[in-house]
Amino acid sequence: MRRMLRCFFGGGDGEAAEGEKTKNKAVVQQKKAVRRMRSATGRLRSLSLEDLSRTLAASGLHAFTLAELKAATRSFSGSNFIGEGGFGPVYKGFVDAKLRPGLLQPQHVAVKYLDTDGPQGHREWLAEVVYLGMLSHPHLVKLIGYCCQDDHRMLVYEYMARGSLEHHLFKNLLSSLPWATRLKIAVGAAKGLAFLHDADTPVIYRDFKASNILLDSDYTAKLSDFGLAKEGPQGDATHVTTRVMGTHGYAAPEYILTGHLTAKSDVYSFGVVLLELLTGRRSVDKRRRGREQNLVDWARPYLRRPERLHRVMDPSLEGGYSDKAANKAAMVAYHCLHSVPKSRPHMRDVVDALEPLLHMCGDVPAGPFVYTVPSPPPAAAKDDEKAAVPETDVPKAAAAEDGEEVAKRKKRYVASAVHAEGALRKGEHRYASSVSGSPRQKQSRDRGA
Repeated sequence: MRRMLRCFFGGGDGEAAEGEKTKNKAVVQQKKAVRRMRSATGRLRSLSLEDLSRTLAASGLHAFTLAELKAATRSFSGSNFIGEGGFGPVYKGFVDAKLRPGLLQPQHVAVKYLDTDGPQGHREWLAEVVYLGMLSHPHLVKLIGYCCQDDHRMLVYEYMARGSLEHHLFKNLLSSLPWATRLKIAVGAAKGLAFLHDADTPVIYRDFKASNILLDSDYTAKLSDFGLAKEGPQGDATHVTTRVMGTHGYAAPEYILTGHLTAKSDVYSFGVVLLELLTGRRSVDKRRRGREQNLVDWARPYLRRPERLHRVMDPSLEGGYSDKAANKAAMVAYHCLHSVPKSRPHMRDVVDALEPLLHMCGDVPAGPFVYTVPSPPPAAAKDDEKAAVPETDVPKAAAAEDGEEVAKRKKRYVASAVHAEGALRKGEHRYASSVSGSPRQKQSRDRGA
């Protein structure tokens, strides 16, 4: 990443000649590179639009014109409107080589239009262009280009067909995300954060939340919206002190209190999202009672108690998850949400803990077994078949008998399942009767009342 920053803003003087091998010169070169990188970072906030156009030319991003993006989105028509966030409205569009020469293939895009009256401005827009222009990873949304014309600021991304994780967890009333899909999303998002934290120059995402996790057609998770991202501490520094920004319910408590930002702040936010995936609840929900309004306060005590975890698991999963995998994922969330930042794991460790759970599906309850018994052949035909079996063909005869035995066992299984279901219903009826009481007991209670 340092090399890309030098490419964007100029290499500066003092780089050691290629081939230098002495330790002292290598140390000097590294210190100078860090100083140049910090200087380049400081220039981001004051970078002029002309400098932006020149420096981003080497990034491979397309500099779209306003007219091109109007054509791509049908003049930002309402039918192409996707949604709106803190940055501004987002529109679906289509670009190809006819619209923009140099595009390798026609593709759908998402065009994010900066609302100049909104909470984010040119600085956040610029941060998004710079970070996504420099960083490329399967779990980061791909930035295709930008528009910087007059007062218009736009970002052009790859189109994510499934929308945001927030939509699927809290706004889609027709269906619920299956357990395997939730794990896949958690692992993908963790890999995206781990990549940012392990970069040459660590990047702190600072606004990790369900609405910033976008899903493609295969439910692959990709991080978006880098407007609040910050470069991590350099050298001997332990943290970055900055104005507290982010979303209530996801921000780490120590960051809210002190403004000290570290990679462990992102780890806490990841723990909140993982908890949302497990419980199906929002991080903050004022509609709930008392302590349940804050998801972490309510659910964290249950996470390290396997026998009690089912109390906080999402009811819409209907028990269709691996108990062992759920317990392990809950422990990962528990450690990520530790009140002491140093006690939280690194995101690379989180990936290593969650990824094996994708293959832990042996104890996921299966759906109800339904066996259709084939209609038996006529008795005469059976006799003919038995008579037709030659004495020398003993294996086939034995296989036929085994097949009949299997059919009998399956019949018994179906009968026992029906019997068990009937007994369960009778048991539920008795339980309901014992709770509500007989008609006489009800009348006596009513008189007492």
